[in-house]
Amino acid sequence: MARYTGSSCRVCRREGQKIFLKGTRCYTDKCAFDRRSYPPGQHGKGKSRRFKMSNYGLQLRQKQKVKKIYGVLEKQFRRYFDIANRSKGITGEKLLELLERRVDNVIFRACFAYSRTHARQLVRHGLVLVNNRKVNIPSYSVKPGDVVQLKQKEKLVKNTKEIIEKVKDRGVPDWLKGDFDNLRVDITGLPKRSDMGIDIQEQLIVELYSK
Repeated sequence: MARYTGSSCRVCRREGQKIFLKGTRCYTDKCAFDRRSYPPGQHGKGKSRRFKMSNYGLQLRQKQKVKKIYGVLEKQFRRYFDIANRSKGITGEKLLELLERRVDNVIFRACFAYSRTHARQLVRHGLVLVNNRKVNIPSYSVKPGDVVQLKQKEKLVKNTKEIIEKVKDRGVPDWLKGDFDNLRVDITGLPKRSDMGIDIQEQLIVELYSK
C-alpha cells in the first residue's frame, strides 16, 4: 500500500475533526473543515445526520486517524503497537509515546515546520541533525538527552525562522526545550499523554488489535 497523497482536508472531514495536516491553512478561514464539517462524498451531508457507526467502525476510525496524523502505514503502525504492547505501562499511551518520539514529529512539535509532512521532508533531505549526526530517517526515535537541530544553511535558517513566527503560538510541549534562535530542540524527557493535545481514544485502537 502506498502512502496517501490525496487531499489532507478530506481526511479531517472524514474523521469529523481537525487534525491539522495542512499547516497554517488549518488556522485560517480557508480551512475546508470549518466550511464543510460533514464527511466528504456525494452523500456526506446526509450521512453525517443518519449514519450510526458500529463499535468496530469506531475502533477502525481511531486507528486510521492516528495513522494519518503521524503519516505511518499499516505495517509500521502495527510494529509500533507490538512494541507498546510488550512495554511496561498502559499500551495505548505507550503507542502514542512511540509515535511522538519520531524525529519528524519532534521537528513539527518544535515549530520548525508547518506540518508533519513538511517536517518529514526536512528529515528526508538530510537537513536534520541528532547529536550532531545527520539523520534522514523520519521514524528515528529520540530519547531524553538527545539534541535535535537543523543544519545552519542560510536559506533554511531564514525560511525556518519565518515559519516559527507564523506557528509558534501553537506552543512547544513540556518534554521539549526549544531554542528558536539556534533552531535547536533538547529532549528533556518522555512525552506524557497530557502533552500530546490530540483528541484520540487510544483504548479503541488497543481493543481493535486485541481481537
